Amino acid sequence: MGDKPRILVTGFQPFPGAPYNPTEKLVERLLRLRRPALDSIERIGHVFPVTYSAVDRELPALIATHRPDALLMFGLATRTPFVRIETRARNTVTQIWPDAEHAQVRSRTIVNSPDSTQRFGSHTLRLLRAAQRTGVDARVSLSAGYYLCNYLSWRAIEATHVSGGPRLAAFLHVPLVPRGTVERRAGSPNRVTFEQLVDAGEAMLMEMAGLAIRSRLCG
Repeated sequence: MGDKPRILVTGFQPFPGAPYNPTEKLVERLLRLRRPALDSIERIGHVFPVTYSAVDRELPALIATHRPDALLMFGLATRTPFVRIETRARNTVTQIWPDAEHAQVRSRTIVNSPDSTQRFGSHTLRLLRAAQRTGVDARVSLSAGYYLCNYLSWRAIEATHVSGGPRLAAFLHVPLVPRGTVERRAGSPNRVTFEQLVDAGEAMLMEMAGLAIRSRLCG
């Protein structure tokens, strides 16, 4: 096979309404992990500005430069207290919430197509089980929203259908967690901590690594 399978791990910068985005730090931690099981893959990290233009410009450039076998993408869901494993992207985009550049969205759809949804694939259930084994509250989701997370999901799934693109893609929404290593406080037993996100992220990264390796072996 030659070189190692590559996984592109992405997050987002802060955005209007969310001055702290834990996915930026999460990507950094996942890249610094030292595990024997991860020696067989190459990890590339990237944090997107929360703009449509950045996704359209940077995702194709990252794929062309690094030729990743898989995309493992993280985004923030400020109103969800658990980890969401997205199963699909919808051909829709909000005209209500501006991106970080206050870009005007002129269409309610991402592409001019009769397809209303695109699915990530059955591997999302494997990622779900991997996250749940760490003890974190993780659940499947049928909607990645209408904002940049859904937009990136759509573009990533598109890329998996292009020759030379990644074979696998997954998007995970994480809750807003306390900064630093603050643990759960009394009275809020279900609150997810950042360290739990790292554990769940590590489990899903390792699962994706195994999937990427098997994907190469199967051609």
